[in-house]
Amino acid sequence: MHNKTQEPLLHITRRDSLPWLTAMGIRLCSLVIALLVCALISVVMTGENPLSIYQTILYGSFGTTRKFWVTLQNIAMLLCLSLAVTPAFRMRFWNIGAEGQTLMGCFASAACMILLKNVLPNWAIIICMLLTSILAGAIWGAIPAYFKARWNTNETLFTLMMNYVATQLVAYFCVVWESPKGSGQIGIINQNTELGWLPVIGGQKYMLNVVVVLLITILMFIYLNFSKHGYEISVVGESEKTAHYVGIKVPRVIIRTMLLSGAVCGIGGLLLVGSTNHTLTTTLVDGRGFTAVMVSWLAKFNPLFMIFTSALLVILQRGAGEISTNFGLNQSFSDILTGIILFFIIGSEFFIGYKIHLRKHSSKEAETHV
Repeated sequence: MHNKTQEPLLHITRRDSLPWLTAMGIRLCSLVIALLVCALISVVMTGENPLSIYQTILYGSFGTTRKFWVTLQNIAMLLCLSLAVTPAFRMRFWNIGAEGQTLMGCFASAACMILLKNVLPNWAIIICMLLTSILAGAIWGAIPAYFKARWNTNETLFTLMMNYVATQLVAYFCVVWESPKGSGQIGIINQNTELGWLPVIGGQKYMLNVVVVLLITILMFIYLNFSKHGYEISVVGESEKTAHYVGIKVPRVIIRTMLLSGAVCGIGGLLLVGSTNHTLTTTLVDGRGFTAVMVSWLAKFNPLFMIFTSALLVILQRGAGEISTNFGLNQSFSDILTGIILFFIIGSEFFIGYKIHLRKHSSKEAETHV
């Protein structure tokens, strides 16, 4: 009887960290392959010219001045929430509650606009909106952080459930503050007086959002990479035992970091209500809090790389709607293209982190005689 000893057909090992240029090259190659696959599917399923489809995607995002600024606004708001969850993610605290934390910032801003319109001048209302939005978001982030630090609760479930609490709280006050009565909705707040509306910069409604989020991006990059707090966050994320050993107070870092995450979400809520929409609804955040998780992860928790990942997702989303309109295709087809592109981009992370080794064939196979 003969037993043939063979290596497995393939085995996977973890890579040493690749140079950032090599890793970026892998990601770009995966994007090119994704576009080629989408082009093939487009031809087979619809008979449309894939170049026309890609041109339509770009037109849907940047084709007119209004589309350009709306795209920048959407990128800025998604980036803002992605920056908010990043400090917690670096700490390995899985904050899935950005949606609710931002919604609480929206709620605080709207409350100031509605309740203080006959009490304070415009500049004072705006200051109150800023402070209360930051406070509301920070508190909403600190609650699950305290329970995690004190009783080691599951932060993923806790922050997720806080989203639903925030949604129902806003839903209740949308009825309390409804306008007109009986509608169950809040219309444009202070439409005639524009009290609490943030100033317009350079004649562009969305310029303020872009500038504020760009500033937050720079500050967050500096905070995470060059400050003592950022160092402590990284150490806690690597190993809590190591953090304890070097004298870092882990519970304090957890609560402090989630206060920061919630506060940045609160600023996002302020921009949505005070600068963009001037109203309050339960869907105002529009799922950005969940998409921000993907943006932060794809960028490897690097605030500067998040600019590009946010832009990619927003352009795909806005272009998908344009495809549906121009080519008479339903939304499902554009979602298929978006899904394929994201699949290849996410899949590229595997090849950045791991190597695949194929079995080497020898001229003579070793045989063991039994």
